[in-house]
Amino acid sequence: MSDISQKCFGKNGGFSISFNQDYTSLSVVSRTGYRLFSLTSVDRVDEIFCSHDEDTKIAERLFSSSLVAVVTASEPNKLKVCHFKKGAEICNYGYPSEILSVKLNRSRLVVCLVDSIYIHNIRDMRLLHSIKNMAPNPSGLCTLSLLSHLAYPVATDCGELQIFDAANQLRRLKLKAHDSPLSALNFSYNGLLLATASEKGTVIRVFCVKNGQRVHEFRRGVKRHVSIGSLYFSTCASFVVASSNTETVHIFRIDPKAIEQAERRQSVAIDAAAAAATSTGSSSDDDETQGGNDPAGAAAGAGGWGMGFLAKAVTSYLPTNVVTDVFTQDRAYATIQLAEPGLRYECVMAKLEKETRLLLACEDGFLYIYSFEDSKGGECKLIRAHDLRTPLHGITEVDIVGNENDENTNSLNVNMTKSMLPAPGTYAGVLKGRPADRMSDSDWCHDLREAVEYPVKVTVPIYDEMQFPPVTPITVE
Repeated sequence: MSDISQKCFGKNGGFSISFNQDYTSLSVVSRTGYRLFSLTSVDRVDEIFCSHDEDTKIAERLFSSSLVAVVTASEPNKLKVCHFKKGAEICNYGYPSEILSVKLNRSRLVVCLVDSIYIHNIRDMRLLHSIKNMAPNPSGLCTLSLLSHLAYPVATDCGELQIFDAANQLRRLKLKAHDSPLSALNFSYNGLLLATASEKGTVIRVFCVKNGQRVHEFRRGVKRHVSIGSLYFSTCASFVVASSNTETVHIFRIDPKAIEQAERRQSVAIDAAAAAATSTGSSSDDDETQGGNDPAGAAAGAGGWGMGFLAKAVTSYLPTNVVTDVFTQDRAYATIQLAEPGLRYECVMAKLEKETRLLLACEDGFLYIYSFEDSKGGECKLIRAHDLRTPLHGITEVDIVGNENDENTNSLNVNMTKSMLPAPGTYAGVLKGRPADRMSDSDWCHDLREAVEYPVKVTVPIYDEMQFPPVTPITVE
């Protein structure tokens, strides 16, 4: 353990590390390009792709597929959709301003700008819908569930958010999650829950996506305002992991009974009057909590029948906000003490070799793996640290299509692996003598669908099978 502790000090930042949708892969983005890694065990992290030629801002991989969405610093308003195993750029789209974030699932690709959001069909990149004239969102804060629910802030002076059905292009719910502006939000893996945090960072709230009702309220701190760096559910949706600029990572436990009770409560209406009523039910992040429609009922969800009965008994003697604060603000179930506070950590909880682990990807370029006792909680222990700052040997999944017996083909293969983003076109098209910038519509759609399709690991129906018409890359206005 002493060797691991020594590795945790004295590193420089400059990396942006993000996990894919099921936490089985991560991308390491830097000024020299990006690299993709596969996470299979505690002791091993496999590098599956490496680039060295562009200052990259964003690199988002779709699950374990070959598709990756890339934005570079030299062209911050252009999205490049790439088939990384072929070393080919499938298509690219230009937007009116800088791309701040990109979200993917198996049916939708969402691009977030400072004041607008664009929703594409991921299998042919048709623009399905655009949300414009939004409240300024300088951090590009938004989140997309596997069921294609999209959540994004709609106010700059409070923590109000919109839940949008990106599958059917419909507005669903609008709710005021916090009094202060939002700093983090994320859907659970099954898409049924939404976790939020405000700029104050003292309270983490969990809502039912079905009706907007509050499921849990977790107290991360008391008076010290912090910046929440990441907020993720475990894949089983039983825990929420929150990291900040402090020395502690908090893991909160979700009560299944609280979810059931929230789903049974009256749905939050989406018209203006109901949205205003919902807003009045919110309260301060520091000293009060959002009581919802039934504070005593909410307390019962958090603590069972006995707590709910006691809450009802004291409601007539104490203000509603005090009752809610006492009975529904749960503390952390487990924690991680960081050796280097102040850095940005992306923290997720996933299964590695059938054991639940905490994975902390830090901007210093290291991946830290911690143990977790789901039956006990408490403090988690560091068990392994992986250095992701420099390219590793033994790339395992780069698969360039071509004739291995042709010397010219082999030479071109090497060049393609070194350059992540060649001119638009497929590698097969280059071999056939077709200019890279004259890729046919059928080839373009074929490569896009090929990159997206792979064995599905979840049972949730994500998209409908259908035929897609050929399209031509366009500039979004």
